[in-house]
Amino acid sequence: MKAIVSVIGKDKKGIIAKVSNALFEMDINIENISQTIMQEYFTMIMAVDFSDSKLKFNEIAANLDTLGKENAVEIHIQLQSIFDSMHQVTTTDKKI
Repeated sequence: MKAIVSVIGKDKKGIIAKVSNALFEMDINIENISQTIMQEYFTMIMAVDFSDSKLKFNEIAANLDTLGKENAVEIHIQLQSIFDSMHQVTTTDKKI
């Protein structure tokens, strides 16, 4: 199972380390990562695979939410299939 994890908050040391370590401890593999600093704000998006995790998706989400609160950042996880559906643009070509 694949998911998208996003992290946003004021920049400070250790955000990547704490999030990646938490994912490691839950047997979640980071497949791709993009991060940047926008003014004083840290932003990161990760594509992850949680197929090997023994936790249910809602347990993973709760753990990441707790980690975010402990570190004053917002951490969200969303199933990749839902993320893809939300960001897919469909057009139709109708002739009148």
